[in-house]
Parts: sequence; structure tokens; C-alpha cells
Amino acid sequence: MFLTNLFGLKRTCTHDKITPDMDSGYCPDCGKLIKNEWYITRCACCGVKMRACAKNGEIYPQNHYCTNCGSKEYTVEKIEKINFVDINFAVLQKTEINKDELPTTTQCWEERRGGQPRLTVKYL
Repeated sequence: MFLTNLFGLKRTCTHDKITPDMDSGYCPDCGKLIKNEWYITRCACCGVKMRACAKNGEIYPQNHYCTNCGSKEYTVEKIEKINFVDINFAVLQKTEINKDELPTTTQCWEERRGGQPRLTVKYL
């Protein structure tokens, strides 16, 4: 602990225990809420899927030029759910979600006459 503070080394969590099949979850190592986001790159000219890479939070295609039309331009597309066809082209980004960004909710039991109580959720 002392040596890491002395040399300015700071360990950051890689969230390895949040698997790609999960949409989101709390990391057991650091306790932060992590959301898995899938991205794919396409050629801006012809729309062909290109293999994606990620480095320093930036997403770009693995090849510099499109193999179909030779264009250098590309677009990055966010995918809500990954399927087995896109898995070879997509890249996974694990983003930390601040608790301030989450909607606050209040849950309460509501009693009704002659019926079962039900749980109601109100967003603030």
C-alpha cells in the first residue's frame, strides 16, 4: 500500500467478473454499477460491417480501409442486444454508471378495500 502511494501507481478495476452476457451489474471487486455496451463499426460509404477495436475509450475499425469499396470513412453504431452474427464484428465497452444518473424510485404497499394489497412504484 505504501509503495503504490509512493510511486503514484494507482490500480484501476477492470471489472473482469462482469461477464459479457450480463446487461449490467455491480462489480464484486470495486462495488460500482457497470453496464455492458456493444458497438459495431460500419463503412460510411457502403454500410458493410467492419471488425471493431477499442483503445483508450475510442472505437475504430481494425482495418483502415473498407474491403468492399476502399473507403476510409466509418460510422460507429451502438447495439442494444448482441446476436451471434454480430459477435465477430462487435466490441464490448464496460462503462461505470453513477448513482446520481439513476432514477430515484419510491415503493409502497397500497391497501385496497376488499382486495389484496399491491406494490406501487413512483418515480421521483
